[in-house]
Amino acid sequence: MAERNEELVGRTMEMAGLVDYQEGAVVSRTIMERDTGTVTLFAFAAGQGLSEHTAPYDALVHVIDGTAEVTIANQVHTVAAGQMLIMPAEVPHALHACEPFKMLLVMIRA
Repeated sequence: MAERNEELVGRTMEMAGLVDYQEGAVVSRTIMERDTGTVTLFAFAAGQGLSEHTAPYDALVHVIDGTAEVTIANQVHTVAAGQMLIMPAEVPHALHACEPFKMLLVMIRA
């Protein structure tokens, strides 16, 4: 599974420009994927999101643009550009983009 996006290796880049918004959609771009975890950029159109689910490993959300509501174990957290939030493994969570929203998701596999 050791994969990475070779076009990005060894380059300085603006993270927000690596994934574009698409009307009515969620767009993702895998930056790196390893046995120990993944790094993925997401762009959510306003009103889009991820339904409640669990993951077997911890996840860190770093907000790049916009605002969203992230629900973890029925507690709503409003996150905005420049903030981050850790979602613990095996705990139900969901996301709703209040406006166009971009995030970097780092999944750490135990």
